[in-house]
Amino acid sequence: MSTVAALRAASIVAALQGVAHATMFLRARPTHGPTESAVVDAMRSQAFDFAGSMRSYWDMYFGYGLMSALVVIVEAVLLWQLANGAGQAPGLVRSVTVVLLIYTLGHAALAARYFFVTPIVLDLIVAGCLVAALLAPARS
Repeated sequence: MSTVAALRAASIVAALQGVAHATMFLRARPTHGPTESAVVDAMRSQAFDFAGSMRSYWDMYFGYGLMSALVVIVEAVLLWQLANGAGQAPGLVRSVTVVLLIYTLGHAALAARYFFVTPIVLDLIVAGCLVAALLAPARS
């Protein structure tokens, strides 16, 4: 697999992950009974002064969920752009690919600790593509 193909594949998987995360996050509703609904209601109902801004825990949870989706979309765009530069600046592409690989593995580790299997699988697919890009011949 060429560097360009591996980076494009990583970009497509990351884009799918970002769109899926945003869609699932925006559509999610409490489905685990009254206890879950009570937690969500409690998160929404109380606001506190956080660094000069009145925010509820729901505001931060919801905002962070949206930021997470946005970060993955930005990663997808960056990977696509990186593939465009593979022939012109292989050293730069390689160093940025290493940074994105470390980020992706870190994200997978956090997802393993705090979330569930779906984002881990997608992160590992992206990581595999990034490893393939790093192992591809320099002139590919």
